[in-house]
Amino acid sequence: MAEIKQSEKLMLEKLLGMSGGYVLNFSNDSFHQFILDTTKINIYQNKYAEKGSSKAKLLRAFWQLESDIIVGKVIKELIEYWKTEKVLNNNEIEKNEDILAKECLKISNRLLGLKSEEIKKEPSTINEFLNKEFKEISLYKLNIDSTVTEILTKRLIEINKSIQNESPLSVIIMCGSVLEGLLLGVATSKMKEFNQSTSSPKNKETGKVLPFHNWTLSNFIDVAHSIGILGLDVKKFSHSLRDFRNYIHPYEQMSSGFNPDIDTAKISWQVLKAGISDLTKNINK
Repeated sequence: MAEIKQSEKLMLEKLLGMSGGYVLNFSNDSFHQFILDTTKINIYQNKYAEKGSSKAKLLRAFWQLESDIIVGKVIKELIEYWKTEKVLNNNEIEKNEDILAKECLKISNRLLGLKSEEIKKEPSTINEFLNKEFKEISLYKLNIDSTVTEILTKRLIEINKSIQNESPLSVIIMCGSVLEGLLLGVATSKMKEFNQSTSSPKNKETGKVLPFHNWTLSNFIDVAHSIGILGLDVKKFSHSLRDFRNYIHPYEQMSSGFNPDIDTAKISWQVLKAGISDLTKNINK
């Protein structure tokens, strides 16, 4: 059982938007995957659902049943996710939100047993990622189908043009399609590794791994990270590219309220460049 005071739970629940049974903007599937990736624990086990199966109730039970270290790690990742969502959606963090987030981070650090000097060493991960420079972006070292490589290379050129013309939606859609195309090409050449990963998506009825054409971009990213060819940065900041196909359809965009600006587009471009860099370095290890 994690040592969390009632007053601390109130702060955590406020930051994570848990009053309506939700946790941030997670769906059931994405919440399951988030906790699984962070802790290797299936939060949809019956023991967490004794008081209800909403995401908020599951998380409260998780706090009740798991150790300080595990709960501290989850809280820390949830705070990082919250901050990242703010940046990607170009939403300014208000002063009271910043104060609350810092208090919640103190809770996480206490549970993790971090000392003050260790906390000071932690990097500003969002800024660090966005300020990384990738001098040479080439797809030819990835050893995927040459025709596909040519097509995707042309799309990289189109992405740069769209950034210059400040066409953010075009940038995001193309970045998502290029990254998915690259990961599908890599998965095809490393079929055994991708299919045997514990993160691979499975048919809920049969338990068998789904064929690649049924995988989402998020699936490819999670599995590529799990087998060591895609870094944590790309996985963490890939939210800007999630569900990119939906943005093609005006009614889907309208219902989601998604209205990207050029800054969000540049983050998507940074995610793609980081992904290409990671794949190039790790694919032949």
